[in-house]
Amino acid sequence: MNVIDRFKYLRVTDVVDAMDGIGYFDIGLMDAEVRPLWLGMKFWGPAVTVRCVPSNRPMWKLDTTEDIVRDHYHWYSKYPPKFRLNDFLTPGCVVVMDTGGAKEVGYWGSNNSMDVIARGAVGIVTDGYCRDTYEVALQKTPVCCRKRGRPIIPGRIMEVEANTVIACGGVQVAPGDIVGCDDDGIVVVPKDLAEEVAKHATAVLLADMRGRRRLYERLGMAYDETVDVEKVEDYYAQFE
Repeated sequence: MNVIDRFKYLRVTDVVDAMDGIGYFDIGLMDAEVRPLWLGMKFWGPAVTVRCVPSNRPMWKLDTTEDIVRDHYHWYSKYPPKFRLNDFLTPGCVVVMDTGGAKEVGYWGSNNSMDVIARGAVGIVTDGYCRDTYEVALQKTPVCCRKRGRPIIPGRIMEVEANTVIACGGVQVAPGDIVGCDDDGIVVVPKDLAEEVAKHATAVLLADMRGRRRLYERLGMAYDETVDVEKVEDYYAQFE
């Protein structure tokens, strides 16, 4: 069984508590400005990393409507990417992008983000911008970003490395590190700590669920999935 299975029901806060508990205070906790684009987003997966830098080449004037529609084709024909991200994607992975401090540029949009998910990724995290955000939210494409952007890639940003150690949202992310997201933000767990962290975080989650369930009972509230203790206990019993 893969270590990522241990993170299935965990919340970001459970994992942060576990990291604190083993002395990793604030390590892996991304800047709060890097957030999911829509409420209810949740994912866990091993990181596939991408490092970008601001472009030092301008985009040129295009002459026809057809050329404008195909601007990315023209840009990448002149400045081919140094790698194909698709070659690094694995089922269940999370794409994490360092934009190198590039100015406003909607690297991720409604089309390419959905394509990455269609190829097996479960989430995208960038310390930069996402555009077409209405469609991204409507599609429920799991994108976390620092800001909403408008301009496109050509002349603004270039991809230089994949699957290398990067910085994103103020934290280090290495290929294979466990990256999680929910409404509270994003956390990165170094892969060599993942099993230990998940074990402690599970105990934190179950203690919280039991306590909240008692409060539900006292207040006469109907149960919901967040207090379905038996289901979560049964799931995690397989790891004992």
